[in-house]
Amino acid sequence: MNAKVAFDLAERIPHLGLRMKEHCNRAMVYATRMKKMGLKVIYPGLEDHPQHELLKSMANKDYGFGGLLCLDMGTEEKANRLMNLLQYCTQFGFMAVSLGYYETLMSCSGSSTSSEMNAEEKSLAGISPGLVRMSIGYIGTLEQRWSQFEKAISRMQDSGLLNKK
Repeated sequence: MNAKVAFDLAERIPHLGLRMKEHCNRAMVYATRMKKMGLKVIYPGLEDHPQHELLKSMANKDYGFGGLLCLDMGTEEKANRLMNLLQYCTQFGFMAVSLGYYETLMSCSGSSTSSEMNAEEKSLAGISPGLVRMSIGYIGTLEQRWSQFEKAISRMQDSGLLNKK
């Protein structure tokens, strides 16, 4: 292994558990709040998730249900508009294909990582054209980042792309 890589790993591993706990905690908080806003959220920590009880029985209670969540915006246009607002207007996160980073990363799966699948395969996998996958980061405070998300949603509502619930 490269000496620099070995050094970087040795520096980061001791606090990996703390970072993962925050990553998972924020995903749960955001998923809960998004659902209360009337958004269509898919997250195994939510009780209405079809496999919630199974995952709850397997999960480490200190780490919760992971740091990834999905937000179904319905159409690719709405998904891309939201991701653009989140990245360029509110600095909530970044659009990316890979979802492993300390910042929030997001992608519209149907037109990126799952673009090689046909419509029937996407439907069977639960991938709608507007499905946004998010890996929730742990940079900034939870409330600061949530405020950035709310601003993006508000802009979508103001532009008529999102109906208020």
